[in-house]
Amino acid sequence: MDNLTPGVQAFVEQGRQLMEREQKQRTTMRTKKFDTIAVHGLYDMQSALENQGSIIEPAFLATAQHYTNSDHMEAGLAYLMPAWTYARVANPTLHYLEETLALLEGYGFEGEVSAHLTGSGMAAVFLGTNSFLMNDPAHPRPNIVASARCYGGTFTLFTRYANERGVDLRWVRDPLNLEEWASKIDDETRFVFGEMPANPSLAVIDLQAVAGLAHAVNAPFIVDSTIATPALMRPLLHGADIIVHSVSKSMSASGFVIAGAIISRAGIPSKVGPDELRGNYAMYVKGYPHRDMGPTLSPFSALMTLNDLRTLRSRTDITSQTAMTVARWLGENPAVESVQYPGLPGFTGHATAAQYMRLVDAGEDAARYGYLLSFNVRGGALAARQAFDRLQMIWRATDLGRVKSVATIPMISTHQQISGTDKDVAGLQANLIRLSVGMEHPEDIIADLQQALAGA
Repeated sequence: MDNLTPGVQAFVEQGRQLMEREQKQRTTMRTKKFDTIAVHGLYDMQSALENQGSIIEPAFLATAQHYTNSDHMEAGLAYLMPAWTYARVANPTLHYLEETLALLEGYGFEGEVSAHLTGSGMAAVFLGTNSFLMNDPAHPRPNIVASARCYGGTFTLFTRYANERGVDLRWVRDPLNLEEWASKIDDETRFVFGEMPANPSLAVIDLQAVAGLAHAVNAPFIVDSTIATPALMRPLLHGADIIVHSVSKSMSASGFVIAGAIISRAGIPSKVGPDELRGNYAMYVKGYPHRDMGPTLSPFSALMTLNDLRTLRSRTDITSQTAMTVARWLGENPAVESVQYPGLPGFTGHATAAQYMRLVDAGEDAARYGYLLSFNVRGGALAARQAFDRLQMIWRATDLGRVKSVATIPMISTHQQISGTDKDVAGLQANLIRLSVGMEHPEDIIADLQQALAGA
């Protein structure tokens, strides 16, 4: 900073003081319980006084920041001090949500954690992986290793990486098979990706073991933890480097928001990229690729998410217990062939789910497995469609994680764009119905399922 004018240096010093104050509040909040963090984040009383006394985070809807003078503008746009500059790059309301997400995902984790918001969950998956595929003469034959049990959009994105960029895409068909992971991860692997629990199969992964395989070849382990949320599982505690979320789901349970998030720990492994990428991946994405690509979240959506996020743990507790009740009922229904829910003792991977999926701050009674389940209707695809069409209260839509229960048939919706061969790789069946359990009373959810399945 030797070549900076005294005026710019003064703003840099001002920025340092602002960052110290924020770090002090961040340190304080890391001593609080999960629910307290979800309610307050970094927005404290001093912040409220600076915003006309508002005890709720304000929505900054302006597109750009005004600067005191040219020195202030230079310091801000050079990332030498905190500034939001332009809404495509950053925004104060988004910052409140990002800090809250980083604190929640980093709850119990000793290292530094950062978060960056995107305009959708798929934007988060793209920006959370794309930077690792940059050209590097030292590593000319990149491959990616990913669980085939993942959301349909992720499956098609990675297939696009393979078809359009020549990346060697290596699907792991059985995410619980460590030998399969190990056989496909090598010195040219750019990143390892898993989704837990997976949508719609609910497949699970031994996070710590797969993280070890990725780190052995200096590759980051990226986890989509959308379904679990940090209320049930925080993969950073188990060796993951980057977490991606579709914030559109249970974090924004009211159903008004499309959003995504990238959360990263400090100092991740990577074969490629600058030091900034390894040092703080979320902030690297914010300052460079996101700035240039522009998949930006609106401030109003961030505010709506903040309000829903405050009750994340309690909602997750209720919907998890309701989903368990519904899953057990479905398992005893003669019209149902099989039920996929990690909480059922007969589910493949139940022991692994029990190891990693625990309701935060719940003590010994912490076993919870989330709101999502799927089931196969006896009689094939036609029977499944007929039962689906008879639903009267459960909504027919591709959404999930809502306060309202929602069902879909993945083969004709979320995974429709996957080719026939790839549907087999992803483990899809035409008679599979995915059910996102909401906040309704379990008896009412079961009653709707009962009448829908009665003629199946």
